[in-house]
Amino acid sequence: MQTIKAAVCHEFGAPLVIEDVQLAPPGTGEVEVTLDAVAICHSDISFAEGAWGGHLPAVYGHEAAGVITGVGTGVQGFSAGDSVVVTLIRSCGTCPSCAGGRPVICEAPYDTVNGPLKTASGEPLEQAMACGAFAEKVVVDQRQIVKIPAEIGKDAAALISCGVITGVGAAVNAARLRAGQDVVVIGAGGVGLNAIQGARIAGARRIVAVDMKPDKLETAKEFGATHGVLATEDKPWKAAHKALGGRGADAVLVTVGAIPAYDQAPRYLGRGGKAVLIGMPHSGAKAAYEPVVLAAVGQGLIGSKMGDAVIQRDIPWMVDLYQQDRLKLDELISGRWSLEQINEAIADTKSGNAKRNIIIFDRSGTAG
Repeated sequence: MQTIKAAVCHEFGAPLVIEDVQLAPPGTGEVEVTLDAVAICHSDISFAEGAWGGHLPAVYGHEAAGVITGVGTGVQGFSAGDSVVVTLIRSCGTCPSCAGGRPVICEAPYDTVNGPLKTASGEPLEQAMACGAFAEKVVVDQRQIVKIPAEIGKDAAALISCGVITGVGAAVNAARLRAGQDVVVIGAGGVGLNAIQGARIAGARRIVAVDMKPDKLETAKEFGATHGVLATEDKPWKAAHKALGGRGADAVLVTVGAIPAYDQAPRYLGRGGKAVLIGMPHSGAKAAYEPVVLAAVGQGLIGSKMGDAVIQRDIPWMVDLYQQDRLKLDELISGRWSLEQINEAIADTKSGNAKRNIIIFDRSGTAG
């Protein structure tokens, strides 16, 4: 075991505590990654607030990038010194979901409480989302990482591992957008901007961004939105229909976890359209819709976890798009913070003003 610093949640809703924790060496099929950057995702915040329960104490964080500094037995294709992104998608590769090309819904159980993390006194410490990346290092399964070019900034690269694959993947993989289709994206935050980018990359004809804040609608246009609608308008779906030439959208991508957004999503749809459910409401929250309407005009609702990504396929593609200036990453970063400033970074993220805040680790003098 080695000692590292991590931001630990001891009580739901309370500030995270920077403290020493123990990290086990990589086991069979695992790698150790010394992190350069980890982004703050709203899922981390929801977990830390107790929205979905879970074991405490816990280390959250799952949108990260760094360099491999340890390799367990049986690892193939990775070596110490490789630059990688770290994702929460831990997959077995053999269950029906994995074999069917959907590793994001892998059916193999993983015990996050009895993983590689322990408290300084040796007590169980949850490795949340199979990552625990609000820490200087992580030990993860080799299927959770993807090699990236060393010259790409780790702050930008970290974003690919969750927010980017979730948003872009929802448009390309889940919605299966075709060139010329019309899209509405509800929410212009970090995931929403990536859904907009995904729709643009897929060749959407019109992309309508819907958000509560006018400044976010302006930002959405920088990422590819052709129109913006304030969610505070009376019946904003009517304004969206007008922007779409008088008809509903072929796809509505709901990127926020707000129940009113889910209640309204079908209203933005045209005949035969589908609503893609991306944002994660708190457990127990329920949305309402009229099934008869969906059935009568052939509409559908589908869930999209992590953009239905196959990371070994999709992340290299997105890296290429970034290097070709066809995918914006640097522009998603609102602020860079140290691990000691993580509670400030979380507060800034909760304010709704940030696209993505990044924790940058000081690795001066660190091996690897």
